[in-house]
Amino acid sequence: MAFIKEESEDVKIEETFSVKQEDPQEQTDLVKEYERSKEEEHHVKIEDKTHLETDDILKMRDKRCFTCSQCGKSLANKSKLKIHMRIHNREKLFTCTQCGKNFNQSSNLNQHMRIHTGEKLFTCTQCGKSFSNSTNLNQHMRIHTGEKPFTCTQCGKSFSQSSNLNHHMRIHTGEKPFTCSHQCGKSFSQSPYLNHHMRIHTGEKPFTCSQCGKSFSQSSSLNLHMRIHTGEKPFTCTQCGKSFSQSSNLNIHMRNHTGEKPFTCLQCGKSFSQSTSLNRHMMIHTGEKEFMCLKCENTFITAAELKRHQRVHTGEKPYKCSQCSKKFARSGTLKTHERIHTGEKL
Repeated sequence: MAFIKEESEDVKIEETFSVKQEDPQEQTDLVKEYERSKEEEHHVKIEDKTHLETDDILKMRDKRCFTCSQCGKSLANKSKLKIHMRIHNREKLFTCTQCGKNFNQSSNLNQHMRIHTGEKLFTCTQCGKSFSNSTNLNQHMRIHTGEKPFTCTQCGKSFSQSSNLNHHMRIHTGEKPFTCSHQCGKSFSQSPYLNHHMRIHTGEKPFTCSQCGKSFSQSSSLNLHMRIHTGEKPFTCTQCGKSFSQSSNLNIHMRNHTGEKPFTCLQCGKSFSQSTSLNRHMMIHTGEKEFMCLKCENTFITAAELKRHQRVHTGEKPYKCSQCSKKFARSGTLKTHERIHTGEKL
């Protein structure tokens, strides 16, 4: 039985061998399939290797990413992290030789130096105005483009600069972070308003008229004053054509045409077009006469009335007739006199 089994196995081997010898095409196909499987195995190994290399690169990148321990910000390299850390350490290595101001980056110092040198590298292509840095030029360009990218979420009003939006938002929030350090403790929404207010306490008047030497606490007050010397009257009444140097004076004048009298006496109900007229009227009720003549001790309700009275003592006659050069102490007396020349009936 063992002999028969061994013989049958030899036959099988022989048969297999004979088939392979007899069918060369099948043999070729087997060889090709074997080579293809080997090639696929090779590609799989390369792909696995590539994935491993990619993972290694990403790991290296993660290791090369420098993170700030103070705020968690990630920086590309060690030198950038070092520069960034100066913000937290308040380290300022770069000092201006002109004014001693310190900076944490050399680029900021270079930009600052243009204040002293007057260098303005960035020029507007629209109007030719120059600026010391690109940020200021970009802000300026919005004047020409009309761009207002900063919009108030409360009322929809837009602004060309974020700082202007921040100032505007205080209208809605009621925030007034700038407080007067003197006894009045008044607060303001912007620092320029506080600076103007402080001049009330200090008495500072830094704006001086070049024509007469009069000084003012605000530049706007000086500008209004200058119109006395220039004769400029930019505000014109649309009803009668009369012009005024200030818009407030035009508004008061317009009440002559509209008949508006917004200032009412609480004592007798009489109304006035101007607050000064109401104040003068109130003295009738109070009996107050705060303006006293030093010559005769007569008292008057207004300074204007005192001034007119004082001409009795000084003999001043500032109103002169253009026809005969006669002079008068009061404007009303001059107008009455001029009717003699015009023939107008009294």
